[in-house]
Amino acid sequence: MDTRSIQKLRLKFIKISTITYFLVMFFLGTCINVSNYFITERQIHEVLDYMLSLNGNLPGSGQAFRTGSTHPRAESEASGTESDSIDRKEVESITGGTDNPTLDNFSPEFHYSARYFSATFDQDGTMTDMQTTHVRGLTDEQAALAAKAAYLMKSSYGRLGNYYFRRGVIDSGETMIIMLNCASQIRSNRRILMITCFIGLVGLAITLALVIIFSSRIIRPEIENARRQKQFITNASHELKTPLAVIRANTEIGEMMNGENEWTQSTMRQVERLDGLVQNLVMIARAAEREDRSELSEIDISKSVEESVNPYRSLAQQEKKDLQLAITPDVRMQADESKIRQLTALLVDNAFKYCDDEGTIRVSLDTLKKGKTVRLMVQNTYKEGANVDYSRFFERFYREDEAHNVDRGGYGIGLSIAESICHQYGGSINASWKNDEIIFTCLLN
Repeated sequence: MDTRSIQKLRLKFIKISTITYFLVMFFLGTCINVSNYFITERQIHEVLDYMLSLNGNLPGSGQAFRTGSTHPRAESEASGTESDSIDRKEVESITGGTDNPTLDNFSPEFHYSARYFSATFDQDGTMTDMQTTHVRGLTDEQAALAAKAAYLMKSSYGRLGNYYFRRGVIDSGETMIIMLNCASQIRSNRRILMITCFIGLVGLAITLALVIIFSSRIIRPEIENARRQKQFITNASHELKTPLAVIRANTEIGEMMNGENEWTQSTMRQVERLDGLVQNLVMIARAAEREDRSELSEIDISKSVEESVNPYRSLAQQEKKDLQLAITPDVRMQADESKIRQLTALLVDNAFKYCDDEGTIRVSLDTLKKGKTVRLMVQNTYKEGANVDYSRFFERFYREDEAHNVDRGGYGIGLSIAESICHQYGGSINASWKNDEIIFTCLLN
């Protein structure tokens, strides 16, 4: 795996980690806020039901606080006649809340802090009574208008602004509308939502920063290994040239002295094969290097591709194969012409190797995305390609059929070089099989 592939893998890891964190936080935040919303709604409905059962009059809500105390314990403690011990359960029962568990859950001092008003309507929809002694934010006219609007909604529960209302029939047979001010609960729900979003965004930023930092540290050894591997390939390629040259020279001298035979011919074929392999290894190392786009010039891709394919016409006639070109004229881009020619030659050479007898090879060139992307396609007939793993074609030294491919020549690294060239130009290459044809598609930016 080269440096570029490692960096792509790192970016993919960062992306997956960020998306995973976002989805988890979104799920948790949604659960928290939805649960809080429904719990608040249920408590409000229970309170409104409780108020309706009392015909809109909460007990104790109109009583004034007294400054004195006549409780026996208070008198006895004031006179010092009893022990200093205090019954904790009795104190908790005094300060714990109301006599109704629903109101205890809603607000400990609900009887005194509730802001509400009620209106009564007869069967004709005429308002017969209005109680606004426990609300200060609305005038009588505004309260009457709100109550009338709630009455016309015909629903048992509802909300108008900061007020939740309950519609029901009281003991007198009339319809009562009770409207409870729940502004504090609404603000609390919004506050929880904002806090959840804020914590989620801050957590996302922190997580993203940590993933970027730690992923950078994690891939450093892999990048260093890739650099050393590339250096090893380059050095080994140069070191192999000398012994190959010596073997070639000794073999040629032996042929001059003793004449050619099957052994010397076999040695020369293997020397030529190893020499080609060394050249391809050097080519892989160079192909992995990112080009400086500022030093590239605009070239006519159409002309380069056509000139790279023309030498194969004689081979097509010799092998009785149909070589077709569909090249859009005057396609231009910033590129190294030698790399474009090399890419075309690699794909066309591969197409000839795998094309069926008397088959068809087609080379096409056009543009996508309003001319910003160049698409080079090379396809050939290959009827036996139905069950081939095309995703592995770009692996170095990969052969789908070892015995079959050795007869055809090659080293299994040509497509890997083609992939490296495409990556140099921010593009991609993929192989597919359809309608008895192998299709190689290159996208160059």
